[in-house]
Amino acid sequence: MNTITVIGLGAGDLEQMPLGVYRQLIKNDQPMYARTIDHPVIEQLKEEGLTFNSFDKLYEQNEDFSDVYATIVDQLIELGEDVLYLVPGHPMLAERTVQLLIEKREEGLIHLNIEGGQSFLDATFQALEIDPIEGFQFLDATDLDGDRLQLLNHTIFCQVYDAMIASEVKLTLLEDLPPDYPVTVVTAAGSEQEVIRTVPLEELDREVEVNNLTSVYVPPVEKEKLNHQFFRLREVIRILRSPEGCPWDRKQTHESLRKYLIEEAYEFIDAVNRQDDEHMVEELGDLLLQVMLHSQIGEDEGFFTIDDVIVSITEKMIRRHPHVFDSVTVNDADEVVTNWDAIKQQEKGEKPESILDSVPTSFPALLQAQDLQKKAAKVGFDWDDADPVIEKVEEEWREFQVARRQQDQEEMEKEFGDWLFAIANLARHYKISSENALQRTNQKFRTRLSAMEKQAEQNGQSLEDLTLDEMEALWVQAKQDHKGAE
Repeated sequence: MNTITVIGLGAGDLEQMPLGVYRQLIKNDQPMYARTIDHPVIEQLKEEGLTFNSFDKLYEQNEDFSDVYATIVDQLIELGEDVLYLVPGHPMLAERTVQLLIEKREEGLIHLNIEGGQSFLDATFQALEIDPIEGFQFLDATDLDGDRLQLLNHTIFCQVYDAMIASEVKLTLLEDLPPDYPVTVVTAAGSEQEVIRTVPLEELDREVEVNNLTSVYVPPVEKEKLNHQFFRLREVIRILRSPEGCPWDRKQTHESLRKYLIEEAYEFIDAVNRQDDEHMVEELGDLLLQVMLHSQIGEDEGFFTIDDVIVSITEKMIRRHPHVFDSVTVNDADEVVTNWDAIKQQEKGEKPESILDSVPTSFPALLQAQDLQKKAAKVGFDWDDADPVIEKVEEEWREFQVARRQQDQEEMEKEFGDWLFAIANLARHYKISSENALQRTNQKFRTRLSAMEKQAEQNGQSLEDLTLDEMEALWVQAKQDHKGAE
């Protein structure tokens, strides 16, 4: 089993290399393999008579860096002899091949020694004159994920070795920052070739020369400029509920906020019905406000936080989608629903007293009726086709007429409710949403009556001034004018 000794070459020229590392290289009699010879100190060591093998040709043969790194490790093992493996910077900083070698050591395939080297971070901190204790994030520019960014901290992207990577960094940052936000490009920090240049973010991949010794620094962003990020919303809600916050927000309870949650949900539905994207954004924000207020009340009372809410829904979505996050196979959407219901029942534990218990009594009556009927249909309590349902609708209407003729107000209300329930059942059999159907008719009525009001106003009148026949004429005209749109 061969031994691979990993040595870091430092971040720049020979002046940065620790004396111990330099002596080890000069006295070495083992073959030396460099991940890349494109490094200033390699050229200086060559002048002193040292020779190196390199893996640079692998970068040309593979498009994916992960393939390059895996191949380097495989070839080092296949050598079957003790070697020195030289990497830029420090072996334990942003060096994927070393991590792969550690995995091979754990598998018992090699002996591995990891020795010194100077990280470029010290020189970079000095060049930028920043203190990482204030908050620091270090990211690989070749493997970017915008969700991981913590822009309140000092941020450094390493491995910005060409214009394409610089462009990826720019585009990722532009999701959160304005085009003129200043960023600093640092190349060969601490060496004689050190170059530091601050440019607007939008210029990062245009006029700035980069190479394999280049990093990009993003200074901390003021939190007021990050209002689009979740932490900022949470902070604002916490302030509103604090003793120094808003008296109205402080006095709210789960009970007092109930009506606002319902109102905001309906206002969002209105925006959807109008296909009004701008107001959808606004109304979803209002809905999110309600979620945040309820969560902050829960936190203030010591019962739960928004983190608990997020964990709950995230884990639920993973559990209830085993066909996505596990190995379960489904053929269509109906099987997804069947699995969902089965998993939901497992989560609930004990079987409910009634199959109808899961239908909230606070639902709007028409929506509640349809859901109750769906639950009953799942256990077979349903007609096979619509004909008996139509007969039921007619029967309930006749019973209402009897109550009407008897002028029995309470009985009229009961029978009218039975008729509406039967109508909802009929809609369900034809796969029509009663709620949506009635909403469409409500909107149609709004449109036509508004047109009547405008027409009457143009004639110097109001609807109150018109006879029923005159209003009927305006109604017919409005119906014709808006038929296409409806």
